[in-house]
Amino acid sequence: MRESNPTVREALYEASQILQNQKEAAILLAHHLGQDRLWLITHDDEIVENPSGYFALVQRRALHEPVEYITENVSFYGETFHIAPGALIPRPETELLIDQAKAVIETENIRHIAEIGTGSGIIAVMLARLFPSLQIIATDINPEALKIAKTNARKFGVSDKITFTETSFLEGINQNFDMIVSNPPYIPDAHVAGLDREVGGYDPHLALAGGADGLDAYRMLTLRAASALRNGGHLIVEVGIGQVE
Repeated sequence: MRESNPTVREALYEASQILQNQKEAAILLAHHLGQDRLWLITHDDEIVENPSGYFALVQRRALHEPVEYITENVSFYGETFHIAPGALIPRPETELLIDQAKAVIETENIRHIAEIGTGSGIIAVMLARLFPSLQIIATDINPEALKIAKTNARKFGVSDKITFTETSFLEGINQNFDMIVSNPPYIPDAHVAGLDREVGGYDPHLALAGGADGLDAYRMLTLRAASALRNGGHLIVEVGIGQVE
């Protein structure tokens, strides 16, 4: 048991030894102290209050819980979003989905968009921020994910631009759209169990498993798009490696 509270420098050293990752140790300490990582560098002689609280976070990470769920923050497209268990942690690759949608919106008369499987809401929120004239309906079957999405919409001031709806795909929504975007589950069911612990053990199963070949959601998406997209509309989706054709 420690006789006194450690300094920032001492706490970081001990946590780095446990995690074998100095960056993650710093992210967790900055979160614990309510500071940024630059502050840690310039205040490394400061005493860490409630060190047991900090090392509880470190132990959670040592058990492979994602840093994003521990801090309830995730970086995406240059912004910091709220995240929590119940919604898939967005990956950097999904920023390409934003880029593709953005390129179409900038060149065509896109006004009404549906996002299917919104999760944390980061796609809908980013598009609403980039294009204030858009009206977006974002659906998800998981009420916990929708709570997280609504929190992000409020944080970025776009709640009036997005209607969040608890439903499967577009069931019960009778409207035509200029664009449908989606990052659906696309991992074959048999492969989910073999994912890294911090993915398979923490990300929602519904957001990962895509059926026997990983393509179940795409079959439904194309059916929905055929009836819900206006003539000349766009369906933009993220797909897994080897699934493009």
